[in-house]
Amino acid sequence: MAKTIIITGASSGFGAMTARALADAGDTVYAGMRATTGRNAPAVADLNAYAADHSVTLRAVEMDVASQASVDAAIEQIISDTGRLDVVVHNAGHMVLGPAEAFTVEQVADIYDVNVLSTQRVNRAALPHLRARRDGLLVWVGSSSSRGGTPPYLAPYFAAKAAEEALAVSYAAELARFGIETTIIVPGAFTTGTNHYAHAGHPADTAVEHDYDQLYPGIMDEIPARQAELAPPDADPSEVARQIARVVGLAKGQRPFRVHVDPMHDGAEEVFDLGDRIRTEFYQRIGFADLLEPADGSLT
Repeated sequence: MAKTIIITGASSGFGAMTARALADAGDTVYAGMRATTGRNAPAVADLNAYAADHSVTLRAVEMDVASQASVDAAIEQIISDTGRLDVVVHNAGHMVLGPAEAFTVEQVADIYDVNVLSTQRVNRAALPHLRARRDGLLVWVGSSSSRGGTPPYLAPYFAAKAAEEALAVSYAAELARFGIETTIIVPGAFTTGTNHYAHAGHPADTAVEHDYDQLYPGIMDEIPARQAELAPPDADPSEVARQIARVVGLAKGQRPFRVHVDPMHDGAEEVFDLGDRIRTEFYQRIGFADLLEPADGSLT
């Protein structure tokens, strides 16, 4: 049965790809993005054109994940339009590139706000509806950087994604008895087909950045170039969208807790596998094995 889905950060990249993949699967998809009548107006026009050309239900919704009021309004609009919400895809995020010391505290806080606190705002708006139905699905778009090979000069972003990962794991157990399912998608680094590096933020303290440049000259260009050397020629970021659509389409109870999409194989999968096994065994040891799976029920 068709589901009603909200995707955060859906103006470009994985979010835009996922919105189209889910709409193609027959779901009602709301692509959350800010400035729908401003800088993202072209993205809204592209989305509307895709919906019309492919006869799918795909709509932009104004959603600034840095504002609880904006998030609340977006979720209420979806409920008003459709009478339901089935799936939340936590995709919004922002990358930064530069020596960790050169980022101000305020910049690091902003990075956490977009990558971590945004998920809490959306959850606080959306989960009351899912909990009332004792059903639903949260999809978290994480990162292999939380556990795999991590090059330098990406520390604030990596730390934020690790925090998001920890939040997702805890939420999974706390929502299980409400019948709400969790899947964490773990993309690796894609150096083509996304705007992650092109749109990356940079440190505000240029003096400190200059000091590092004396010993690490050119490293900010070398990092994506060396990652690109590791990537197979057929590495396709749209595979992330396809995997999200596949997970959403599965029956409740059959969805995997974690899905890896890492063409570079940076080692994260092995570490996550170990951590997930230890988590499972620990929950069993303390008598909370039921929290490893959502309570009975199905999306209706």
